[in-house]
Amino acid sequence: MKMHFLSGGRLRMRRSVYYPGAAREETVELPVMCTLLKHHQANVLFDTGCSPDAAVNAEARWGGVARAMVPMFNPQDTVIHQLGKTGLTPDDIDVVICSHFHPDHCGCNEHFKRASILCHVDELAAAQSEDGAAQGYLPVEWNHPQRGFETFDGARDLFGDGHIILYPVPGHTPGMTAALVRLNHEGEFLLASDAAAVEANLVEGYAPRNSWDMDRATKSLADIKAARDRGVKVIYGHDDKQWQMLRKGAEFYI
Repeated sequence: MKMHFLSGGRLRMRRSVYYPGAAREETVELPVMCTLLKHHQANVLFDTGCSPDAAVNAEARWGGVARAMVPMFNPQDTVIHQLGKTGLTPDDIDVVICSHFHPDHCGCNEHFKRASILCHVDELAAAQSEDGAAQGYLPVEWNHPQRGFETFDGARDLFGDGHIILYPVPGHTPGMTAALVRLNHEGEFLLASDAAAVEANLVEGYAPRNSWDMDRATKSLADIKAARDRGVKVIYGHDDKQWQMLRKGAEFYI
């Protein structure tokens, strides 16, 4: 199995969301990443990042959310264009795993018309709730009813061979999901998404301010830290320092 990290966009946000003590006016630029897993049974994409439409007119796509997450990317920086670096097109993707349904993580779902869309059952319920939009679940991003969703509850071994295992890590959202990836040569990686958005969350043990449930988010951070302490390489959702060091695009982990 090969693992490719691909750009899903880039955002400017208040630094204090992720780093307590930062001045309210201070901002930080953060990467949005998507992960392609070329498994022998299927091409799997973990998160689809930002929509290219958000780069063109963020307010039209995201409404007020665009004031909290300011796009700092071009349409070509989104996963539907970045896939070409790996020799694939959106129609080559068989499975899309949604870590959660915030717009910077599922914004290109609509372009993967052949793929099965997987999400945790609690995440779908939260997005479908009456106050879903107020909680940041924008229907234009996640709600494609003609596609449907394949939901799971609890851990799920995607292909039954231990190479891609989905784990609930609730707190940032009700159905937040991480993926444990086991590669034959380079070991275990945990795709933490926003359950551990930046390394400082794990090192200092605090959840970002934009967490749905701080207690559950802190518990999930502790679980992720335990995985790191036993040798699993944690891939953070938006850590720019780590992003700069990762192999990306055509380069891969195996």
